[in-house]
Amino acid sequence: MQHKRKIINDPVFGFINIPNEFVYEIIQHPYLQRLNRIHQLGLAAFVYPGAQHTRLLHSIGAMYLMNEALSNLKKKGHDITTDECNGALAAILMHDIGHGPFSHVLEHSLVPNVHHESISLLLMRKMNEEWNGQLQTAIDIFTDTYPKRFLHQLVSGQLDVDRLDYLRRDSFFTGVSEGNIGSARIIKMLDVKNDSLVVESKGIYSIENFLMARRLMYWQVYLHKTAVAAEKMLINLLARAKELAQNGYNLFAPPALSYFLSKETSLADFENAGEALQHFVDLDDNDIWSAMKVWASHPDIVLSTLSNGMINRKLFKIEITEEETEASKPRSFIEKYIKQFGISEHEASYFVSSDMLTTNMYNKQDDSIDILYNSGEIKDISKASDMLNIELLAKSVVKYYFAYLQI
Repeated sequence: MQHKRKIINDPVFGFINIPNEFVYEIIQHPYLQRLNRIHQLGLAAFVYPGAQHTRLLHSIGAMYLMNEALSNLKKKGHDITTDECNGALAAILMHDIGHGPFSHVLEHSLVPNVHHESISLLLMRKMNEEWNGQLQTAIDIFTDTYPKRFLHQLVSGQLDVDRLDYLRRDSFFTGVSEGNIGSARIIKMLDVKNDSLVVESKGIYSIENFLMARRLMYWQVYLHKTAVAAEKMLINLLARAKELAQNGYNLFAPPALSYFLSKETSLADFENAGEALQHFVDLDDNDIWSAMKVWASHPDIVLSTLSNGMINRKLFKIEITEEETEASKPRSFIEKYIKQFGISEHEASYFVSSDMLTTNMYNKQDDSIDILYNSGEIKDISKASDMLNIELLAKSVVKYYFAYLQI
């Protein structure tokens, strides 16, 4: 069947051609279309109102970059078959299908101990069954069991097309220009040596810029204190809703959300196309916003106060420090809430949150970024770069936060 050219006009990369019918059918699948109802940056729109882009848009952008990277590697003489190209494109398109609403919020509240990567893989396997094994190459690349390891590195590695897309896209939609990396130049500089991705030495400055941009985006966008405060508030809100639902309160919620509020789920409930998986694919940002709008007038003071705060942007105040929060601090706030609202200590504890924030920008153990010189020598970026910052980037940064309801 002749593939009719299908084009998406992307605000970041311009016109994106969907390469073939196989890729188009994946984009059309309900699991992918669900990502159009999930924002890529979760609650960052409370800080950057332009951050309204979806996980589907990001997945399509990553697919475009994957296609560019594969074309470039083929031009450099590397043998990549049509099946391998399709597999890599499918793997990057599907890499986020296991994400729930608001990124990692659900992993901390509704489905604890079940990581989105595990759900992504279960959904890929389910799609593969529906498609009579056509996605097997994609799954092998995704799980790093495919013989050509560099294909997996393009999907998930220090310099994968996932990161190359989200840094540029998140920078574009938030207006934080520091994240604007030269993705096209990095892709042009990619090569493969000993079945591993390397970067030609003349691309070293683009890589330094990429690593710095990532660090800046983490603290300015992903771990922006207001976005963190909103996330902690939502986690506490969903934990309270779950507690009420499990204690027999009749809470309004769309069916998919109701399922996760009313029971504790484990990975076993998701496996073998279990009922948890069926409900999960019906869950998106809209379910949680709809519920919060109704909960804002719920008689439970904790649930209604937190829901009102989320709906009307009366978010937790937050302090981020180098030192751990002393135990007496949350205690004094909890006592204030007990008096103010006439609630128990347990109920008042939902109005505070404290823990650590950590980033690890460049982990050599994880998967190094290797620089290839004309002589054939390969050096890790931390040795090749004359910017001391690379060594600093390898240090894990730990900060502590204390978030609380302002009354």
